[in-house]
Amino acid sequence: MALKSPEVAAIKPEERELARKVLEKTTLEIELTERELRTANLRAELGAFERRYLHFVGARYAKLDDLKARIAEQLASEQPDNDRAQQAAREARARANETKSSAGERAETAPRAFEASPEMKRLYRTVAKRIHPDLTSDREDRAKRQQLMSLANEAYELGDEMQLAKILTEYDHSPEAVQGEGPGVELVRVIRRISQMRSRLAEMEAELQELLRSDLFQLKSRLDEAQEIGRDVLQEMIAKVDEQIKQARERLKKPKTNGEQRFS
Repeated sequence: MALKSPEVAAIKPEERELARKVLEKTTLEIELTERELRTANLRAELGAFERRYLHFVGARYAKLDDLKARIAEQLASEQPDNDRAQQAAREARARANETKSSAGERAETAPRAFEASPEMKRLYRTVAKRIHPDLTSDREDRAKRQQLMSLANEAYELGDEMQLAKILTEYDHSPEAVQGEGPGVELVRVIRRISQMRSRLAEMEAELQELLRSDLFQLKSRLDEAQEIGRDVLQEMIAKVDEQIKQARERLKKPKTNGEQRFS
């Protein structure tokens, strides 16, 4: 019968289990940071796409709805006793206000499409792996991590690599980053972190699926697919709305006084 070496025999059960759990935790950390990156990337891409869409198309729809409201209001002013004309004017103005609110103020410069560099992605993975709030059970540490992770997500969406690096450096030198000692205590900590990471993975998958099912993602996908075959659907939409705006302006110059007719 072979005898175990003194080194093997000296390993305590909790140390052996800790080594196994650390390996499991490391695997989950890689999976979680990749999932975090994919979700953050999709969220940033959709945010950038929405800003571009509102800038180029949404603002035009707001202008078009305002012109429609002015047409309806002009018709209503010419027919003060026509209840249908008055109601149509109120409804048109309400739609115009809603569209204007959704479109927001148009920026002076066109927003850029989101595209993270490989270095930005690598840095974000490191930040998520180190400071994500779901990777700690300490209340104060979790609150600190939540604040930093929110700043990290904002920096990633803005493409601010220096801010991401600053967040990581500040946390690495913070008191919250100091780890306790002892295999027994560390084993409990690792087990709890594994449980937290599994829960976080489930949450991330749910968030990712929600983004993929969103109307905004479906619209972006259709435009991306069209672009692959040489169609610029966004420009087509812009041209279509511009033509409608042109017609509305012409209509406003020569309004019809028939209360039964409405601009559509």
